[in-house]
Amino acid sequence: MLAFFSKHKESVKDDVLSGLTVSLALVPEAVAFSIVAGVPPTVGLYSSFFIGLVSSLLGGRPGMISGATGAMAVVIVSLVYLHGIQYLFPAVILCGLFQVIVGLLRMGKLIRLVPHSVMLGFVNGLAIVIGLAQIASFKTLHPDGVMGFLQGGPMAVMIGLVAFTMVVIAVLPKLTKAIPSSLAAIIAVTVISVGINNYAPESWTPAGQTNVVQTVDDLMMNNLKAKAVQNAALEAQVPELSQSQIDSTIATVKPSKEPLPMLFFMDSRYVLAPFTWQTLMIILPFSLILAGVGLIESLMTLTLIDEITETRGSGNRECIGQGAANILCGLFGGMGGCAMIGQSLINVNSGGRGRLSGVVGAVGLMVLVVLLNPVISMVPMAALVGVMLMVVIGTFEWSTLHTWNKIPKSDVLVMVLVAGYTVMFHNLAIAVLLGIIVQALIFAWHHATHMMADIHFENDDKKTYQLHGPLFFASVSSFRELFDPVNDPPIVVIDFYFTRIYDQSAIEAIDKIAERYQAEGKCLHLRNLTPDCKRLIERMSPHTKIEISDERHYHITNMI
Repeated sequence: MLAFFSKHKESVKDDVLSGLTVSLALVPEAVAFSIVAGVPPTVGLYSSFFIGLVSSLLGGRPGMISGATGAMAVVIVSLVYLHGIQYLFPAVILCGLFQVIVGLLRMGKLIRLVPHSVMLGFVNGLAIVIGLAQIASFKTLHPDGVMGFLQGGPMAVMIGLVAFTMVVIAVLPKLTKAIPSSLAAIIAVTVISVGINNYAPESWTPAGQTNVVQTVDDLMMNNLKAKAVQNAALEAQVPELSQSQIDSTIATVKPSKEPLPMLFFMDSRYVLAPFTWQTLMIILPFSLILAGVGLIESLMTLTLIDEITETRGSGNRECIGQGAANILCGLFGGMGGCAMIGQSLINVNSGGRGRLSGVVGAVGLMVLVVLLNPVISMVPMAALVGVMLMVVIGTFEWSTLHTWNKIPKSDVLVMVLVAGYTVMFHNLAIAVLLGIIVQALIFAWHHATHMMADIHFENDDKKTYQLHGPLFFASVSSFRELFDPVNDPPIVVIDFYFTRIYDQSAIEAIDKIAERYQAEGKCLHLRNLTPDCKRLIERMSPHTKIEISDERHYHITNMI
């Protein structure tokens, strides 16, 4: 399959057609990720436009699609819930600045340090978090002003429409690829929901609601009303309001028309966050996490597209492009974003190879948003939940369920750790860093046990230790235990032909061994040091008496 994708070559026609396909596929996920992040749907749609356009023009991987993503949405929702949407936009701008700095420092290559086990834990944890986030879509506003689960008929209808959406997305590609399956499913479920809302028994309609099947607008309004009731109770300093107070509070919440994107500090809908040190302290941790999550997912996607297309993108340029995109996105009141694995694969599968495909996708999305904004607000939540659950199924690495007993237990531990931390704390960047640290420590521990020596005597006065294994901080204890300065002959040779010196701990261990032999009046020789190891010892051990032999031995193998 990957070889088939790689056969496509860049062409204007393919880029335009694949870009149009991507623009259709971006609509449902951008709206769904907005719901996950707790922001209006148009925020996610406009964010996908800015992120997709700028990263396509400035990024380091032609053919890769960027936009509002679930990885960043699960971080944003905490910031919006705890501090308000006014803190989101400066946080996204600061996130972009961090990403540009990473690119300018040429740190994009650090993605090579992410082990496969960490990547698997990352995608599995992300899939679980996105799946759990869909639970909120099964809730509605109860008469007491609190969001609670749907009951009876509405719950049955919701579950049925979600299942129908998933079936359409799974089956339609086998019949035709003329239209994105997720878009077709949303259109079909929207038509069905309109019929249900018009002809279902009134008893099915939840109390205080107008529709049996909740739309995007319904859920957003219900969340706003529940928040208004909660704020009113806090202002009144009472545990709960009376029913008449609840009704009057709910009645004050009115829908607002979403304008075209504008600079957030000029938008009258938002109260600006104060330009203070306290604001910086609030947004700084979220910005760091967003920058880390965005770059990790973008660079992981870049690596995947490199493999598929058999070309090579620039990780450092991608960091700069993603950073510039997030700065512009934040300035225009967006939720930020990064590379999208699913949409990038759609683009590559459709023949998109050049930057034009990403540009067409972003511009096409904006055209759809401007022309179809009233229609988008009518999309039922059941359709979006179905789309997101299919994203979860596609994101989760199912192979880990039947290979966990075949791979090293340390890799299983790292996968579970990263996925578990992601699910519990919704902090993908810290989860990945934690996984890298644990994997590195496990690697160091295993290699610390590989230090050994072949010992032989050249004569009664000379003993040679031929080392095997890396000499670094974790193996110095094993290194010291190899030697016997008291009983060794007058001349001792340490042969480094099969080993290397890696750090200061290794140099210090050699110094200590040399001092012990000096105390016994014996001479220590080091043989077969590589030039860089020799320079390290000469520079860092000027006062220790060690004889470094220039003698080097090479093994020659005759090739037949």
